[in-house]
Amino acid sequence: MIYLDNAATTYPKPQAVGKAYMQALTRYSANPGRSGHKMSQATAEKIYECRKNVADFFGSSHPEHVVFTLNCTQAINYVLKGLLKQGARVVTSSFEHNAVMRPLNEMARREKVLYEAAAVSLTNPDETFRAFEGAVIKGTAAVVVTHASNVCGIRLPIEKIGRLCRERGVPLIVDAAQSAGIFPIDMEKMHIDYLCVAAHKGLYAPMGNGILIADGKPLSTIIEGGTGTASIDFNQPSELPERFESGTVNAPGIIALAAGLEFVKSKGTENIYRHEIGLIRYLYKKLQKIEGVKFYHALPEEQRFAPVLSFNVGEQSSVRTAAMLDRADIAVRAGLHCAPTAHRILGTIEQGTVRICPSAFTSYADMDRTAAAVEQIAKKV
Repeated sequence: MIYLDNAATTYPKPQAVGKAYMQALTRYSANPGRSGHKMSQATAEKIYECRKNVADFFGSSHPEHVVFTLNCTQAINYVLKGLLKQGARVVTSSFEHNAVMRPLNEMARREKVLYEAAAVSLTNPDETFRAFEGAVIKGTAAVVVTHASNVCGIRLPIEKIGRLCRERGVPLIVDAAQSAGIFPIDMEKMHIDYLCVAAHKGLYAPMGNGILIADGKPLSTIIEGGTGTASIDFNQPSELPERFESGTVNAPGIIALAAGLEFVKSKGTENIYRHEIGLIRYLYKKLQKIEGVKFYHALPEEQRFAPVLSFNVGEQSSVRTAAMLDRADIAVRAGLHCAPTAHRILGTIEQGTVRICPSAFTSYADMDRTAAAVEQIAKKV
């Protein structure tokens, strides 16, 4: 199978990730931070080691601010619902995933939170920045923004938005689901207060692994419970990471995440990105020659786009095209990709798009075979 659904979750995982997971089941299966015996302590040490490596990788000076979550969506919910108060005003972008839009919509209904979407330009990052510059006004409680679109890969100017937020005293929340492990991220240099990561994507962790790095001001909790610390006190601990890690953490997944992170570091994010965007540009040029294939932006420019490509074949449903590719043993994703705001801008809200995203393991031969399959589909439409 040619697997090109890496924007949803990466596959295959590096061998070291599976090995680390299985090793954790036999050597680190005690509950960390709950007991004084050797296995519990050894498990806690492995998890702290991962926290430290994650903090270093993303430019945070505070390993204790690294919170392990189920996924990026949970991390985003922790921040939005822990930070925003009744009637707060929020700025987001016009290309957000439902991981951002649904919490904001629910908070607008319950807490009268107001949100404004700054328009993202597919051709001019300066226009995107000016939209944020105009939207981040006095009284803005937070900016929550994707680093890169999961539909078309457009990369937002986070560095400039971060400086703007810092100058105006507004917390910046970044959804790095499509960028972590692909683009370099330094929270301190980029002025990111809260970073939300889907570790099962660009960090090659197993599913069920997300990360929140909370370097901003303290957040209220939305889940409380046992943490293994201060058990006599019914109040939730104020210290991180315990404040947001009630209950038993996913120790095998976290230990496997550490192996995934080491894989990314060994390859280098710049090298991984160069390989993947090279594949996308190569495929774009091949598909461009096929009659009936539709794109929604020009050839993706390096550094301006994440390695994600959306297209359609004529007016055929994207779901049907994906099913035909599946019969050719090529795995892609079709539809709205949980991001209807992006599809409204692209004009694909009815048809959706076929989305392709390679990984570090994808080859140019895979792109050739995919292009050949699309050509055969186009002949039938």
